[in-house]
Amino acid sequence: MSKEFRFGIVAGLAPDAAAWTQTARHAGDLGYSTLLVPDTLGTLPPLLAMTAAATVTTTLRVGTFVLAAPYRNPRLLAHELAGLDFLSGGRLDVGLGAGRPAAEEDALALGMPYGTAGERLALVRSVIGEVRAAFSASRTTVQRQGPPIMIAGAGPRMLTLAAEEADIVALAVQADTPEEGLRGPVGTLRDLAGARFDDIELSMNLLQIGDEPPPWVPEGLRSTSAQAAAILRGSPREMADTLLRRRDELGLSYITVSGFFADALAPVVELLAGR
Repeated sequence: MSKEFRFGIVAGLAPDAAAWTQTARHAGDLGYSTLLVPDTLGTLPPLLAMTAAATVTTTLRVGTFVLAAPYRNPRLLAHELAGLDFLSGGRLDVGLGAGRPAAEEDALALGMPYGTAGERLALVRSVIGEVRAAFSASRTTVQRQGPPIMIAGAGPRMLTLAAEEADIVALAVQADTPEEGLRGPVGTLRDLAGARFDDIELSMNLLQIGDEPPPWVPEGLRSTSAQAAAILRGSPREMADTLLRRRDELGLSYITVSGFFADALAPVVELLAGR
């Protein structure tokens, strides 16, 4: 059975505190479900930014996109996430990953070990366990069962973990991956998850809405094929129809996009959110 569409904005920068809280309010006004914050040293600290966003909104969910497990203390992180969930009134999503390519530099800058791929994967699993333990033991959290866990990945090891533990799976494919290339990781996840697959919400982040790439995209990606699944073009109705087809064929129902394109995607959000 298809899940209802929901949409999230990924935003991690603002010129000042007022602009950041306005970003959160604007996301809710446009019909977005979630404000997501990346975990890099070049963006706002995610847990602080999420808390600020949650305190100026009432229905907007807040989430990480995604926390890099390699330089996090799992037990301390779980404690802080439980507090954030309490302060947000149970509006927390926890996105986790084993670290994007630049995460190793961030880990070194923080004086934390980065670890092998296997060690980083074990840390993701450890964070999940600690988060669930913290919520089951807490006397203050609203969601006693804990927040939804999002795992970002496309490789077999991350998908294996996601099949076992995730409530949401974000397909972390290359930006130039064509739509047909999404079938591989979705099929792998389906096989690994078995009967649990129908309970998992599938997500994808869009790189570009319309014909113009965002200014931060490297020159090498500016010529990304028009067939790339991460690029959505056309009228709002045409873009909505593309997303409807992907939901029917692949199960993708949770769509995220950079805050840079929040207004450009808003007409599609209006057409599809909650449907």
